[in-house]
Amino acid sequence: MSTVVSQAPTGASEAGIAPHAESNAVIKPGYHPRLTNEDLAPLKKQTWGQYNIFAFWMSDVHSVGGYITAGSLFALGLSSWQVLVSLLVGIVIVQIFCNLVAKPSQVTGVPYPVVCRAPFGVLGANIPAIIRGLIAVAWYGVQTYLASAAFMVLALHMAPGLAPYAEVTKYGFAGLSALGWVAFMVMWVLQAFVFWHGMDAIRKFIDWAGPAVYVVMAILCGWLVWKAGWSNIDLNLGGIKFQGWDALPVMLSAIALVVSYFSGPMLNFGDFSRYGKSFEAVKKGNFWGLPVNFVFFSLLTVITTAATLPVFGELITDPVHTVGKIDSTTAVVLGALTFMIATIGINIVANFVSPAFDFSNVAPQHISWRTGGMIAAVGSVFLTPWNLYNSPEVIHYTLDVLGSFIGPLFGILIADYYIVRKQRIDVDALYSMSPKGEYWYSGGYNPKAIQALVPAAIVPILCVMVPTLRGAANYAWFIGMALGFIIYAVLNRSNKT
Repeated sequence: MSTVVSQAPTGASEAGIAPHAESNAVIKPGYHPRLTNEDLAPLKKQTWGQYNIFAFWMSDVHSVGGYITAGSLFALGLSSWQVLVSLLVGIVIVQIFCNLVAKPSQVTGVPYPVVCRAPFGVLGANIPAIIRGLIAVAWYGVQTYLASAAFMVLALHMAPGLAPYAEVTKYGFAGLSALGWVAFMVMWVLQAFVFWHGMDAIRKFIDWAGPAVYVVMAILCGWLVWKAGWSNIDLNLGGIKFQGWDALPVMLSAIALVVSYFSGPMLNFGDFSRYGKSFEAVKKGNFWGLPVNFVFFSLLTVITTAATLPVFGELITDPVHTVGKIDSTTAVVLGALTFMIATIGINIVANFVSPAFDFSNVAPQHISWRTGGMIAAVGSVFLTPWNLYNSPEVIHYTLDVLGSFIGPLFGILIADYYIVRKQRIDVDALYSMSPKGEYWYSGGYNPKAIQALVPAAIVPILCVMVPTLRGAANYAWFIGMALGFIIYAVLNRSNKT
């Protein structure tokens, strides 16, 4: 079947379209119910401009995890300029890959799991959807737990008498203290509240949350620098250990770490780029939100971290701990609320929206976008993320093994869209289970995508699990992505369109 240029439907006047009056979905009569609901169907209107995409990345970058990650790069033993070069190279790679993965969703108006129907088949797309969804569930729980730590700092500062309830040995259940449970569930409900009001509410939240976090971070940084004195601040947090060519392997590891950190939201960035007014607006938003925003955030982070040593007598890499050390109720309240908002922002955009679409894709008629998101939220509680987070070995293997699939999934998706199909997608065929459909394969699964995914995922998993290959673990995403891309392109070399 010949493909057509991928294009989002332009409105209800198009022949054969039966849009829902109160939704932004365009659903044609021929769309199969097993593949369609109002959340997964092509958008009727795409309204996000470059600022909305920029704000999305601000929310994704601003978090306790992002703060610690950026600070950790400056503690690798590199000089400040070497770290900045590594940061810039890594984030530019992320920007390029995000532009690549954004286009198919932006021009068709469909989310990530629906775009995956092209390479994997209309039913096979559930494989990448479920993998990405499970990763998001795990990280959603961990990020909610990190946000709850800021809530606990605030609660204990305001009511010191609650201290006994913060001890697991006295008042604890399933590895978390009574106060910890209250803090976790408060953050859980707040995030669910924002999510439940839909993508427009999420857009409005991230539009103001990102800049607001920057304002408070800048105030915190300025106060610490004022207290410390600029001459007493050393930006080389770990001391310079590597110079010349000896620094190159460490710089490459730092670059790989930056790309790996963003690999999750990068894979399903189509869930957001589908709302972009134009691909040009998405690209501009990515430029301001990634290299410009991330480098500025990293500088702000490292200056703040470095200033904690002369001010508090110890190097503090956790911003929540930094805020807790300040002897000012106003500062503690403002700081704690800031990092709570920051973590809510990244959690919603990176770990709530993704499984919402992913799980909805499994059974569209039974699982709506909201239901899919709540499945992820409830599942995150049963994972007891505090136990995961407090056991680095468990979280390392769990998330690294799941993460080993992200690179191959990305490589296969990009190879299919740019190499095999030459940027052409039959939008209607994405919702068809007709044996004559472009993306229908025996059983609904494309065997070539599976054949590419399995070996491309096994190699990164071996890098993570086998001690002798551990040196390559930092590059697992790149290895998996390259293998997925090459194997899938080779398997499809005879049927390029």
